[in-house]
Amino acid sequence: MAKELIQGVASTIKLLRVAKQLSQEELADKAGLDRTYISGVERGVRNITLESLESIVNALDVDMSTFLATLDETIKTK
Repeated sequence: MAKELIQGVASTIKLLRVAKQLSQEELADKAGLDRTYISGVERGVRNITLESLESIVNALDVDMSTFLATLDETIKTK
């Protein structure tokens, strides 16, 4: 389950970022994080903290419930 969740979060962040037409660098700037951190999160090689997840979700301008619903759908379709 853990690897499935990590990959689901990674895919969901990337899906929402691309939908908002943001580069990794733009998302990182908005979230107050480093671009290489965003890259690692999207590739599923970084273990994201809840604090960083909240910053990313806010930077994507979606509410947490929308993010979690999208995450649920992403995991179900894999």
